[in-house]
Amino acid sequence: MKFLIKFSTCLLLIGGFTGRVVAQEKTAQKSTFNKYEAFSPLFMTDKVNAFHSATGNPGPEYWQNRANYKIKATLDTINQKIEGKVTINYINNSPYNLEFLWLQLDQNTFKKESRGSALYPANDRNGVHTFTNGYELKSVGIKMDRGRMQKANYLVSDTRMQIRLPEELKAKGKEMEITINYSFDIPEHGKDRMGRVKTKNGWIYTLAQWYPRIEVMDEVDGWSTLPYLGTGEFYLDYGDFDYEITAPADMIVVGSGLLQNPKEVLTKYEQKQLEKAWKSDKTVSIQSEKQMLDRADHHKADNRGMLTWHFKIAQSRDISWAASKAFIWDAAKINLPKGKTALAQSVYPVENSGMDGYGRSTEYVKNSIELYSNKWFSYTYPVATNVGAHEGGMEYPGIVFCNFKSKGASLWGVINHEFGHNWFPMIVGSNERKYAWMDEGFNTFINGVDTKEFNNGEYYHKSNLQSMGSGLFNDRLDPVFTVPDVIHNQGNLGMEAYSKPGAALQVLRNSVLGKDRFDYAFQTYIKRWAFKHPTPWDFFNTMNSAAGEDLTWFWKGWFMNNWKLDQAVEGVKYVDGDPKKGSLISLLNKNKMAMPVTLKITEANNTTKTVKLPVEIWMTGPEYIYNYESTSKIVSVEIDPDHEIPDLNPSNNTLIVLLDAPVGLTAQKVIDTYIDAIGGQNKLAAVKDISTSMTASIQGTEIKIDTKKKNSSKYLMTVSIPIANRVAIKYVVNGDAVSIISNGRAQNIDQKEKQRVLSEAVIFPELEYGQKGYQTALLGMQMTNGQHLYVVQVTAPSGEISKEYYDVASGLKTKQEVLGGKSVLITEYSNYKLVNGIKIPYTQTSNSFGQSIEMKLNEVKVNGGIDDSNFK
Repeated sequence: MKFLIKFSTCLLLIGGFTGRVVAQEKTAQKSTFNKYEAFSPLFMTDKVNAFHSATGNPGPEYWQNRANYKIKATLDTINQKIEGKVTINYINNSPYNLEFLWLQLDQNTFKKESRGSALYPANDRNGVHTFTNGYELKSVGIKMDRGRMQKANYLVSDTRMQIRLPEELKAKGKEMEITINYSFDIPEHGKDRMGRVKTKNGWIYTLAQWYPRIEVMDEVDGWSTLPYLGTGEFYLDYGDFDYEITAPADMIVVGSGLLQNPKEVLTKYEQKQLEKAWKSDKTVSIQSEKQMLDRADHHKADNRGMLTWHFKIAQSRDISWAASKAFIWDAAKINLPKGKTALAQSVYPVENSGMDGYGRSTEYVKNSIELYSNKWFSYTYPVATNVGAHEGGMEYPGIVFCNFKSKGASLWGVINHEFGHNWFPMIVGSNERKYAWMDEGFNTFINGVDTKEFNNGEYYHKSNLQSMGSGLFNDRLDPVFTVPDVIHNQGNLGMEAYSKPGAALQVLRNSVLGKDRFDYAFQTYIKRWAFKHPTPWDFFNTMNSAAGEDLTWFWKGWFMNNWKLDQAVEGVKYVDGDPKKGSLISLLNKNKMAMPVTLKITEANNTTKTVKLPVEIWMTGPEYIYNYESTSKIVSVEIDPDHEIPDLNPSNNTLIVLLDAPVGLTAQKVIDTYIDAIGGQNKLAAVKDISTSMTASIQGTEIKIDTKKKNSSKYLMTVSIPIANRVAIKYVVNGDAVSIISNGRAQNIDQKEKQRVLSEAVIFPELEYGQKGYQTALLGMQMTNGQHLYVVQVTAPSGEISKEYYDVASGLKTKQEVLGGKSVLITEYSNYKLVNGIKIPYTQTSNSFGQSIEMKLNEVKVNGGIDDSNFK
């Protein structure tokens, strides 16, 4: 029913797609599949050596350097500045004598002349909203071989610093010290990774990338000196951290690791409550709103000035911290394998402290850590802290920063995702600057496993992976194996770094290896590479070895290339024309990716059988004939009946033998029955305007969709993200004038797209079927899950072709498939309710934005008198 919206189109525009997501046919070939390319043995053979073995294990000569840090820093809330001193104990475990060292100076990305500022516009998530001077280096000293401290000879280049040593740092375990005195201004928007935000009771400071850090040197890249630009995250060596933060006494400070001096910085009540939380499975309040205000008044009255908070964390690659006088603080015990425990805690402002918001934050932290620990690898840090601040979501060892406005499923989703990063890449230390998919994609996968288990699936929605094909296999995407800053486009990044590799692991687990083999291999990978630096090849080789499967074809299709999957049922023939002698089912692999095939075969005698065919069936080429032992005629053949594998064109996955419609029945009669079922032609024709408001959730983030239509010639549709206070897409139709604004920018549209949008303005297009350029045809009748449906094909004036399915018993429309090129956009309608005498579906499910999205109608107004000013 088009009077709501074609949600599938607008959502793809949110992700940066400005046209139809469907790719047009570029070739008349029946298939582009090449068995020699898909199953070529020449893959990964040159990526193994004594450091990274073909088994996926670290090689016998694997090594990595180590950096231990001691830091003292002061938070200056008057000048919004950090003053710090860092001492780095650097251990050269490599077989090479080092003539120089490289350090990261990430704060320099906020300088006006930085490379990151040149790459990203100011309004981008990774753009610089307010420039700073970056790091102000007051002194840089080095101490060689336990000698005296001396002034360092150094060079700063963008976000990197080279220290040129006066003598070589010897190989195989020799150490040196670097001491740097520095300061920097705290940016208000730190590329959505750190910064400060003002709340009702004061500023919240989230400090990350807040001290100079050693770059990684390894046998893969040598010195890893890619600059910090924004999208590419971090790559760091492991070490122990001992750090002190001096901040105003009325503030609570939380950080990576364990607080060492609670008696010096906490009140006796706070100490008592904290001790209680370490033993409690239920959330314990450490500082309520009242106590937060009392603490501020108390420290103001006794004029204590500043307090120093002391933290330690071992075997970590980084540390971060947060401070505010506006924090509410609560905590609970985390139960880990083998009887070990840790502490889950949350600090957040009062603005969202209810049980629909951060009142459940610690519960979410506790459950996330426990579920990941029991499933994959035990959590290794003493504390897990969630900070409610201004970041959309950012992860660091033992601490994460999440948006303090998040609620419900969105809050669970961001906490669960950010803490999943403590496994990838905090425990398994992959290179985020190059391989975003090895942390974001792997994390996205384990998020789904975790969410299914949490609180009996409170926030779990079974994904329809099959419907993700149009998004994951879009021509505009880069291969997953792309440096994140090269991807650049945030919509593409979401697909290539998060959704696509996450979906790949889900497919590998459910449809290729099975849960037991996959889980064992994945656990083996984590165990082998915990606190080490794996390459993609280490992951591929470990999974191959531990699962006992040559997955070359899988890695090439999903990760190395932007191959697409389009499997189709081409037809059914019977042996000697007799179904009792067997059926010959023709399958076609239409695109370059290969995948195993699951077939659901239904016969006229109601016999149903599920058959699993291995990926090796495609070793003979793109066409495969399956000889099925049938006993009667086949009614339907369906590939991937459980929708576990993304497919570019799900419509050709199913071959349904349509039944003949009753004699004399036409498409127009089916449409007329539908019009009568929802209220009748007179009532529908009397509708002059209609407005609707819907909500949906995309990966835990609420999306709001509002539409207004008037006289079938005026149309307004907005898709907004409430938590971000942002309109992502806006359509306006006013007569023949059409405009589309995506993320604040007007989009250029061609005539075909314009015609499609104009058709959206029509309140009830079914009233116009058979006239005004529409063409309809009754294709027949099909039986689905015991329900008989009439199938009507509709060709719109724009040339767009759709199939519409109408329930024989009720006359109501149940589904619409919009055909286009290689993809089909499917919307299902249900939960019809009467509004002013007209039946309207309050639930729509669409295969848009790379997943199955359920949209709930919250409000409908019919003939509410919409003003024309809405359409300007």
